[in-house]
Amino acid sequence: MFFAYLKGVNNQHMNIIRFLITGFALVQCSQAQTIIQKDPEIEKMVSEISRDSINSYITKLVSFGTRNTLSTQTDPSRGIGAARLWVLNKFNQFAGQSAGRLSAIIDTTNLLPDGKRVDQPLILGNVVATLKGTDPNDDRIFLISGHLDNMRSNVMDRTNDAPGADDDASGSAAVLECARIMSQHQFPATVIFVTVSGEEQGLLGANYMAEKARKGNWNIQAVLNNDIMGSNNSNETNIISNNKVRVFSEGLPAFELDKNASSIRNLGLENDGKARQLARYVKEIGERYVDNMEDILIYRNDRFLRGGDHLPYVQRGFAAVRITEMNENFHHQHQDVRMENGIQFGDLEEFIDFEYLRKNTAINLSTLSNLAKSPDVPQEVKIDVKRLTNFTQLSWKAPKIGKPKGYYILMRETAWPYWQKKIFTTLNEAELPYSKDNYFFAVQSVGNDGNESLPVMPAVSGR
Repeated sequence: MFFAYLKGVNNQHMNIIRFLITGFALVQCSQAQTIIQKDPEIEKMVSEISRDSINSYITKLVSFGTRNTLSTQTDPSRGIGAARLWVLNKFNQFAGQSAGRLSAIIDTTNLLPDGKRVDQPLILGNVVATLKGTDPNDDRIFLISGHLDNMRSNVMDRTNDAPGADDDASGSAAVLECARIMSQHQFPATVIFVTVSGEEQGLLGANYMAEKARKGNWNIQAVLNNDIMGSNNSNETNIISNNKVRVFSEGLPAFELDKNASSIRNLGLENDGKARQLARYVKEIGERYVDNMEDILIYRNDRFLRGGDHLPYVQRGFAAVRITEMNENFHHQHQDVRMENGIQFGDLEEFIDFEYLRKNTAINLSTLSNLAKSPDVPQEVKIDVKRLTNFTQLSWKAPKIGKPKGYYILMRETAWPYWQKKIFTTLNEAELPYSKDNYFFAVQSVGNDGNESLPVMPAVSGR
């Protein structure tokens, strides 16, 4: 039946059909075996992630006693001020190996008491390191974040010790280690590494940075927020596992949902917002480069009725996800250090699994590197609906930035959580013998080293 369709088609369509035949052969082969192709440069970077380095970062952050956002900013060895300066010095140390591409600042803003979790005038500071892209025409930004501040049982307690080893020295350590390694490499796009303050006081640092990005029209294409990612066991259920990590993402976009709700409903795209596409990308790339690790997609913006530093970005239209350990232990989170009924409470360094944290850091590094090395997304991706047909016609234009060697057409059944098939082509259109009623499609640009852009879902054309 398929080959009967070949009669009477023009040369252009013949090229498309030949591409499809090749694609079908590859798909059939892939049912028997899976071939994983890795970028050697990224593979090498992943191998350079050091458990010892990560351990040293967390030990140092814990040594500041407390990193509460309201704590002292003048003591040279204690409090949030000393912690910020230390992170800045580490970024500047890494800058020395970057040939001038990495620069770092403490980005500050003044806050007044809010009657909630800020009870005094406050200088809020995020430590931001920017690895400038090598292509002057490439304005894309990929951002990795962790929060530097922490808390005891009482979020307003700014004086007593709060180790904060997992929440969130673990995320800050991942940011530092990615900066250490990536600063030695070149990427056409820009990567920003940030440890924010004020997370426990109400996402203050992330709100400040996300709003600054929105007002400045920054082209942020992905935000990886790392919060509580270094422990492998839960209280109550006593589940222990260091081979799974959760990736939280919103489905319906928080930004301008009222303007887009009708289109989302008509096309059935409730599960295909930008954050959800980024989460699928994190899963594919993370599992490509990190052995014995499964990225579990959680179809929630965050944990049940809770929030994190990715939320200010998604609220402003940026694609952002949260990466968090699989099994949270609430004995070691937001707790004063104490022994009670034979149970050790407190967010202590002894509860960190550094091999698990190494793997979670590698997920971030491989995802960021693959994105920053890729061409930009294809433009004007369209699905043709001029006539009813069981074939699906797709077309697109080249990306604005970067020269792709080709494109991947992605496919999945409508009820499937992530992409099932990838078909490579060097063309800018395809006619697929799959019904648009039964499948979702997207298109990615692919660079010379095989690095993929984020997927783009097609808009409707011809209606």
